[in-house]
Amino acid sequence: MRSSTFILLCTVVAAFVFAAIRWVGNDYLFVAGYVVLQFIVLATAWNILGGYTGYVNFGSAAFFALGAYSSIFFNKAFPLPVPLLIVIGGVVSGIVGLGMGYLTLRLRGAFFAIGTLALAIVLQTLVTNWRYVGGARGAYVIRPGEIEFLGPYSQYLFLLMLALAVIALSIARGIERSQLGYGFATIRDDELAAEASGVPTLRLKLIATTISGGLMGMAGAPFPYYLGYVQPSAAFGLEYAVNSIAMPMIGGTTSWVGPLIGAILLATLQQWATVTISSELGVLIVGVLLVSFVILAPKGIVGLVEGWRRKKAGS
Repeated sequence: MRSSTFILLCTVVAAFVFAAIRWVGNDYLFVAGYVVLQFIVLATAWNILGGYTGYVNFGSAAFFALGAYSSIFFNKAFPLPVPLLIVIGGVVSGIVGLGMGYLTLRLRGAFFAIGTLALAIVLQTLVTNWRYVGGARGAYVIRPGEIEFLGPYSQYLFLLMLALAVIALSIARGIERSQLGYGFATIRDDELAAEASGVPTLRLKLIATTISGGLMGMAGAPFPYYLGYVQPSAAFGLEYAVNSIAMPMIGGTTSWVGPLIGAILLATLQQWATVTISSELGVLIVGVLLVSFVILAPKGIVGLVEGWRRKKAGS
């Protein structure tokens, strides 16, 4: 399938989903759906570096929070429309991702993962002590109740995140089927052999960190408008770091489909658990599913399906 056809198909599906939820007429579906879409973008963004390239990033929450606090900063300085704030959040997080790459990508394995976690801690400390964006007390964002010709503001944010999900999936699929994706795969499979073969591994890894960080920042930019109030503990929440890793691993990290499946499955279960039982149960669900898949299906749901298809074709 061509990229243009894929984007058109995603757009049609997104329009159908939006129209179907509006037809149901339950505003909570827009609120919960926003969270699911947010994690689709985060999981897809993480997978560009962690799945395609094989570099596990524990600092997802930092890039998400950078997007959120970029919105808060510009909302106080000179208010801008949310779509423009999403672009700015992506640029800011992409630049930080590039800088993080220069500092940490010469490390490998657990050392790189620890380096990204340290980045998240440093950024959270800076934001906590930066009074202009609210500091430890947090910051309020005043948003309109409704959008003209559309309705409640929750529907507007849902529509923006729906567009972001289409963009993220299109980028991930385009990378997977391009020379860039093949370069990422050589790094994931055997980085030393790739370097010996002349593959510009550092440049490719910097591209991966920039794209991944930028998409995470774009996912975080509307966050202050979704909650109306943001504090460091919320923006740098553990669930963003954990979910962005768990969702691709459960769905499958070698394809753009894996993070999509994992995000829909896990985020939907978490939303159901939050409403019916307790919000704390969401972390338990992630932990149980992640351990189960690591033991029983290390290649995720996509790997299980591919293995089943190969067995069926062989028999």
